Amino acid sequence: MNANALADQYFAMWNAADADRRAELIEGSWTADGTFQDPSFETTGHDELNKLVGAAQQMFPGLSFVRIGDIDEHHNYLRWTWHLQAEGQEPVAGGTDIVVLDADGKIQKLIGFHDFAPAH
Repeated sequence: MNANALADQYFAMWNAADADRRAELIEGSWTADGTFQDPSFETTGHDELNKLVGAAQQMFPGLSFVRIGDIDEHHNYLRWTWHLQAEGQEPVAGGTDIVVLDADGKIQKLIGFHDFAPAH
């Protein structure tokens, strides 16, 4: 899977309201022991990640994650920027993610940095 397709799956995961659909997206793009870390959350594995995304959707109803700009790529690393926003509105949060890929091109580790975020 190329970097754009992987990023598309990643953001589709964050925006999928259905837990089964999120599980499919996670299975296709994350290693079984993949880790997610940002200033607010830390998870390991598919089930924990799926629960985290569901909780985030409850915290920020009506908002979606969108990728902003291009993806930087070298070796087994990716970097992309994102916003959290309602369609047609100014973003309420934004940040940058650093992604470590395994040999098969799946997400092994994602480290997120918040450029700006609401209190929660």
